[in-house]
Amino acid sequence: MEDVDALESERRGLLGLAYRMLGTVADAEDAVQETYVRWYRMTDEERAAIRNPGAWLTRVASRVCLDMLGSARARRESYVGEWLPEPVPGESAIAASAPLDPLDRVTLDDSVSTALLVVLESLTPAERVAFVLHDVFGVPFAEIAEAVGRTPDAARQLASQARRRVRERRAGAATREEHDAVARAFAAATATGDLAALVAILDPDVVLRADGGGLVSAARRPVLGADRVARFLLGLPRLLPEAQVGPTVTADGLAFLVTVDGRADSVMTLEVSGGRVTGVYIVRNPHKLTLWR
Repeated sequence: MEDVDALESERRGLLGLAYRMLGTVADAEDAVQETYVRWYRMTDEERAAIRNPGAWLTRVASRVCLDMLGSARARRESYVGEWLPEPVPGESAIAASAPLDPLDRVTLDDSVSTALLVVLESLTPAERVAFVLHDVFGVPFAEIAEAVGRTPDAARQLASQARRRVRERRAGAATREEHDAVARAFAAATATGDLAALVAILDPDVVLRADGGGLVSAARRPVLGADRVARFLLGLPRLLPEAQVGPTVTADGLAFLVTVDGRADSVMTLEVSGGRVTGVYIVRNPHKLTLWR
């Protein structure tokens, strides 16, 4: 991989890796750029001594992400309102940038779903890096150990802890078919303004989170409970009467793209379990909608 084209061919995979670790496209692009900067800062002799440049890039990108995750937690303490991961279109390059045969690892689609990324936010930075590297990309623990600065056994334990927490939080998650059927019922109820029908499709303990980043209006705190969430959703058309809502596809399944004058205003994704909507995620922060424009 000494030529530039071969080296650059790794960029797409690295971007997908960094996105799953960091949760936004902008942060992922920064991490990948820093990785390449470190490669080109080395002397020709140092680069020639690296037998597997692809593995080197993956390891360095993971270290960069690990550092960024540590500082991100501090930044998010001052974030205005709720912080949500950036939704990506189902057909985006980022969604496809992972091994196509994950076996018993996280499925390709789910690895960039908002529902899973929200769970990954609850992990420690080292757990998240180990989980993404092993359970999504199938990186051996010996290489993960170098990325996180631990022993291979410790890296294995990090991934195991992360996997257990992900399974606990994602237990009972609907299949794609079940999710989309519930999403269609959700859309019908919101379109007709039928409060009773919407409440019926919502889990009693449903939580709605919205991310405006302090740049546009959005609920600053989670909205809790079926009745409150339903009334909040049915009140949105009055706040933005010119908005158009249409179906779209994300890694979560059927989702909804809200546009104003043809421009993406927000993306709404749903988490479904037990035949009802258990989570509603609305991203309005314009910095997190770049792939939708």
